[in-house]
Amino acid sequence: MSFRTEKHDNYSIIFFSTDKLDSIVAPDLKSELVLINKSGEKNIIMDLSSVIYCDSSGLSAILTGYRLCQQVNGIFIICGLQPAVEKLMTISQLTTIIDITTTLPEALDLFYEKQLSVNSDENNT
Repeated sequence: MSFRTEKHDNYSIIFFSTDKLDSIVAPDLKSELVLINKSGEKNIIMDLSSVIYCDSSGLSAILTGYRLCQQVNGIFIICGLQPAVEKLMTISQLTTIIDITTTLPEALDLFYEKQLSVNSDENNT
């Protein structure tokens, strides 16, 4: 498989072992995202640091992950965008809706910040 999922207590991280997120990889990624979501996990971090090429199928898979997390009030973060992938995401305006960090440690920090914010909001209602 072109990626692996690492499950943690409150989130899952998807790591890629390929440099392409294209029409070959995207269907399996979408299936994995749905499985993660159906298993009850609502928070996903996608580490794209090894991905140097992404096409419209790859963008669709990323958007699927974002939407699945949004539907269950979860957190979706991507990190490690390489220049060509970042350019494509900027052109497609996904950078305006999806949380993006430079590194995985930054993504984890952002996740915990967002989780604290969500928990704080829930306690105030």
